[in-house]
Amino acid sequence: MKKVCFTGHRLIKKSAIEILRTELYTRLETLAENGYTDFYSGGALGWDTLCSETVLALKDKHPDVKLHMVLPCPPRQQTLKWRPSDIQRYNGILSGADSIEIVSPRYTSECMLERNLRLAQLADLCICFFDEKRASSGTGQTLRFMKNNNIPIENMFI
Repeated sequence: MKKVCFTGHRLIKKSAIEILRTELYTRLETLAENGYTDFYSGGALGWDTLCSETVLALKDKHPDVKLHMVLPCPPRQQTLKWRPSDIQRYNGILSGADSIEIVSPRYTSECMLERNLRLAQLADLCICFFDEKRASSGTGQTLRFMKNNNIPIENMFI
């Protein structure tokens, strides 16, 4: 089993979302056809949400594909300040996931970092949405973990 993780920014231009969704589906389908069956998402808004929903859509055509959620803390704590519509999408993703791993039993200042490290431990490949101008972001940090562990990275930033 080959494993893909996702990391990316929370904010994506609305004009880019449908283009990204189409390109991401095509890329993930190619990966699924080449033995990548396990996909890991950190459950954040933005890129993680888009990737998670795309994996769930891919499962209709490729039933061997699995979505694994690696959450920084329990869902109610992670979504505490989210809009109701985002929480509803999140809950839909969680209900479709094949597994859920919670890295920290409660929200802490370190739980996002711990989640990012866990994603790096699990991955054979990372698909990201990364603006190189934002190198100090959590996404930048996660990608540095990936590079330090010689994990290939594909950036879909547009």
